[in-house]
Amino acid sequence: MPNKRNHAAIDRLLSIMDELREKCPWDRKQTMDSLRYLTIEETYELSDAILKNDMGEIKKELGDILLHIVFYAKIASEQAVFDFADVVNGLCEKLIKRHPHVFGDVSVNNAEEVKANWEKIKLTEGRKSVLEGVPQSLPAMVKAYRIQEKVRGVGFDWSNATEVWEKVKEEIDEFEHEKDQQDTSRMEEEFGDILFALINYARFLSINPEDALERTNQKFIKRFAYLENQLHAQNKSFDAVDLKQMNVIWEESKKK
Repeated sequence: MPNKRNHAAIDRLLSIMDELREKCPWDRKQTMDSLRYLTIEETYELSDAILKNDMGEIKKELGDILLHIVFYAKIASEQAVFDFADVVNGLCEKLIKRHPHVFGDVSVNNAEEVKANWEKIKLTEGRKSVLEGVPQSLPAMVKAYRIQEKVRGVGFDWSNATEVWEKVKEEIDEFEHEKDQQDTSRMEEEFGDILFALINYARFLSINPEDALERTNQKFIKRFAYLENQLHAQNKSFDAVDLKQMNVIWEESKKK
C-alpha cells in the first residue's frame, strides 16, 4: 500500500528545494561540480555513523545524502536534462529488471545466485566489461573488494578460502624475494599483491576489509589518546619518555 506520509515528506522536500534554489544565494550558486566533494564527505559521514551503530546520526546523514540527490536532480531539471521523477522511475525500472526472481519467472536458491544474475543482466544493458561499473576514484581497498565481488559474479573466483590463504603465503614469499633483491619497484608491486590476496581472503571469510581496518584505526586512535592523556596527567612530553615507558601505558590502554 502507498505510504501517504512518505509521499507527503518527499513532496515537502522537493518544494523546499525549489524555494531554496530560487531564494537562497548559496543554494542558487551551486553546481553539480561544486556539490561533488560535499557529497563524498556526506557519504563518509554516513559510513562513520554506521560503524558506530549510531541510529540518530544514521538518520541525519541519510537526510543529508537525500538532500544532495534532490539537489542534483533540481539542477538537471533546470537544464531540461532530467528531473527527480526520472531518477526515481529509472531506479524502479532497473530494480525490476535486475530482480527477475521477484518480478519475473526466474528461480534462485540463494543470495549468491542473485548476485550472479545481477552481473549477467548488467552485461545485457550495454556494458562492455564486468568491471566497468567499478568507479576509478574509489579508495584502493574498497576498489579491490568490489573488483573481486564483480568477477565472482560471473564465476571467476577461487574455490575455497584455503586456496586463497595459500595464495597469500605465495605472495609473501615473492615479496620476501624482491626485498632481498632491494628492488623497490618490484617490492611495491608484490606488496600490492599481498594486500589484494588478503582482501580476497577476508571476502571468503565474510569480513569486509575496509570496515575491519577502520575499526582497527579507531581502536589505535583511542589507545593513543589514552597514552597522550596519561603523559599529560604526569606533566610529561613524548621527549621525556622512552618507548619502553610508552609501551607500559599502551598495555594499560588495552585493559581500559
